[in-house]
Amino acid sequence: MVTGKDRQKQLAREHYERQLRARVEREQKSRRNAIIGTTAAVVVVIGGVVAATTLLGRDDSDATASASASASSKPLANDPKPYDPAKGTCGYVADEGSGQVKNVGMPPEKVSTAPATMTIKTNLGDIVARLDSEKAPCTVNSFKFLASKDYFDNSKCHRMGTDFPILQCGDPLAKADGKNPTDGQGGPGYRFANENLAGAKYTRGVLAMANSGPNTNGSQFFIVFGDTGLTPDYTPFGTVTKGLEIVDKVAKKGVIPSAGGDGTGAPKQPVVIKDVTITSKS
Repeated sequence: MVTGKDRQKQLAREHYERQLRARVEREQKSRRNAIIGTTAAVVVVIGGVVAATTLLGRDDSDATASASASASSKPLANDPKPYDPAKGTCGYVADEGSGQVKNVGMPPEKVSTAPATMTIKTNLGDIVARLDSEKAPCTVNSFKFLASKDYFDNSKCHRMGTDFPILQCGDPLAKADGKNPTDGQGGPGYRFANENLAGAKYTRGVLAMANSGPNTNGSQFFIVFGDTGLTPDYTPFGTVTKGLEIVDKVAKKGVIPSAGGDGTGAPKQPVVIKDVTITSKS
């Protein structure tokens, strides 16, 4: 028997899926239209389309960690190269079309798979996570790079769900006030490949990347604090080992409802990332 709460979760997931399908259709239509133009125009338009969304993604109006990226979504042109274990390298490609970019450069291609620990210092206390450098080396390498550039400093977590238990952060330009239409669209100006999706589960404590389709990872990520039921389309790259109770307390304060009416929105209790540090064992 389906309970009222289970039904709410189901509706939230379905809402996100509809959002993402609509975004994918718009992207594909835009790419088809772009091909009619010049080669230069194709590059510009595709770049603009790619950067215009992210979810659990960067959103059009209302995006985040949530909806399942459709497995049938077509890969983007100029997809970034996945981790090459023989060379120990990852590919990162430019993605600056949206204009909502905090550009601090591009991560180095050479990566380390040594164990790493990330500490997210917030206005409410520290959230500590164990990062899975072996299974998600490109993701962890990107976070190391961004942290070293103070990319996340003083940024706000812009979206939270209660029936859909995620807290989404990593948009350095988000205002998280429930009013800013570009919240969820910010990124570092580059993207990289999905990782670690085989058998991925998004259970309490998991850290995963937000995206707007295959291989569109940037800087936005989400923390899971309950049962999401998401499909394996978002790169899981770590597990919270300390501080998850901070997220629980924020969730209890509720959210500023979004225009989509799906039960998600900016958290009423602001969550400000003051600093991110990552340490590795050699």
